[in-house]
Amino acid sequence: MIRPRILLTARWPEAVEAALAERFQVAFNRDDHPFDRDELRQALRDYDAVCPTVVDPLDAGVLDVQPRRCRLLANFGVGLDHIDLEAARRHGIVVTNTPGVLTDCTADLAMTLLLMVARRAGEGERQVRAGAWHGWRPTHLLGTQVTGKTLGIVGMGRIGRAVAHRARHGFGMRILYHHPRPLAAAEGEYCPDLDALLPRCDFVSLHCPGGRRNRHLFDAERLARMKPGSFLVNTARGDVVDTDALIGTLDHGPLRGAALDVYENEPEVDPRLRRREDVVLLPHLGSATVETREAMGFRVLENLEAFFAGREPPDRVV
Repeated sequence: MIRPRILLTARWPEAVEAALAERFQVAFNRDDHPFDRDELRQALRDYDAVCPTVVDPLDAGVLDVQPRRCRLLANFGVGLDHIDLEAARRHGIVVTNTPGVLTDCTADLAMTLLLMVARRAGEGERQVRAGAWHGWRPTHLLGTQVTGKTLGIVGMGRIGRAVAHRARHGFGMRILYHHPRPLAAAEGEYCPDLDALLPRCDFVSLHCPGGRRNRHLFDAERLARMKPGSFLVNTARGDVVDTDALIGTLDHGPLRGAALDVYENEPEVDPRLRRREDVVLLPHLGSATVETREAMGFRVLENLEAFFAGREPPDRVV
């Protein structure tokens, strides 16, 4: 029996690559370079399934390629705003993702960012490394207390709920949340009006989908509604926040700081952000634990096996 041809557009954990190689004819991106649009088009011509990541722009222009051998896009990750789902549906391409397995580690990172920006941990770490710390003093790098403050969560999906649980039970924070509908099991107060939520929160953490619907959800007008001295945390998608508006709001208020794991034009980061001491910057580490990345890969494997065995993939989106 001829095994299906599979392409991984990036390097995955070794254990997952080995398991895939046992079951399929797998092509690996050995030098781990980002695929350009022409390479993605060629991949759709040459392989039965392509396993993309968030950095692979599979828009209508790429998916419209002919002839096309690919019948499955088995995405390594949950977010799908880099894939034109309507174009995939139009061409009969099945799309799967990896929900659930990265909830806890992303929630952990959101809390890490929140604590870092509140306690000015990035600034302090840079001072120590630069040899610029000259001893304890009462007014040095005064931050903001987290315990007992109010946290607003925008997007109360799996990750948003996990952040709410950590914040409420670990730090005694009051939780307000904005979501398309109230959730019976959610911890916190439901706020149907996002603009009414913002001035009530000391911290706002974003966990909503990216893409056209939420692009620049946080623009200058919305950021201006935030509570004076508050902080914004983004582990969702970079395009949810208007970078120009964010910088302006940090310059003139009301924001005191921001903590970002995602950016509008990844991997480019606006140099104005890189120069700021009131912004914490991480390189998209939300799911970056060995346990999670392996779990994501094996979840992709389950979808591949089901699809090529003629069964419904467990995580089918399209």
